[in-house]
Amino acid sequence: MTPRPPRPSRVPWAAPLYVGALQVGAYATARLPARRRVELLRAHSTNVANLRAGRWGTLLTSAGFVEEPLPVPYGAALLAVLGTAERRWGVRRAAGVFAAGHIGASLLVYAGLRARTPLRGPGDPTPHAVDVGASYGFYATLGALAASVPHRGVRTAATAGLLALGIRPVLRRGRTFTDAGHLTALALGTATGAAIRAGRPTPERGKPGIPGSRPLTDRGWATAGH
Repeated sequence: MTPRPPRPSRVPWAAPLYVGALQVGAYATARLPARRRVELLRAHSTNVANLRAGRWGTLLTSAGFVEEPLPVPYGAALLAVLGTAERRWGVRRAAGVFAAGHIGASLLVYAGLRARTPLRGPGDPTPHAVDVGASYGFYATLGALAASVPHRGVRTAATAGLLALGIRPVLRRGRTFTDAGHLTALALGTATGAAIRAGRPTPERGKPGIPGSRPLTDRGWATAGH
């Protein structure tokens, strides 16, 4: 008997827990003396200095800190996007999409900055920059959600619109490596979402690899999970 895939959470719990922990931690670190606070954030940053020294754990811990308490609009958007992903895919897959975008974008940005560092000279502060937060994972999850929408027209419009918004900051004169990281995370998330959609059964062909499986109805799109 073929085991049934795990069903996604009906009520997201991991997303509110994560966003709440980020906010509580931000208020806690904000109470530290300025020097101690910067040292703490820098120690958990995915900057060139840390990764070049082999502090690979920062690829995980950097997602647990933010520089300032989350503004209400951004906190609400983060909660909505992560909660939607958790509701649609379940905790493990949603967390995997977030982690893949966060870690993947961090490594690609690191590679680009490390290649650039010798050209900027020893006075460049970028290798020791504070680089923490949930934004890479947020952009990756948002891109994955857009790229996994079943309706082709909506999917194309949403994906193209997000990529256009991601490219715009990179083209301006005052761009930062974080802008490039956001675009990278968005592209990684879009690719991940496309892979998720490709692996889903369609209403015409049912579940792949299971002979005689029944097609999904429109309702099945909302309830089928992995």
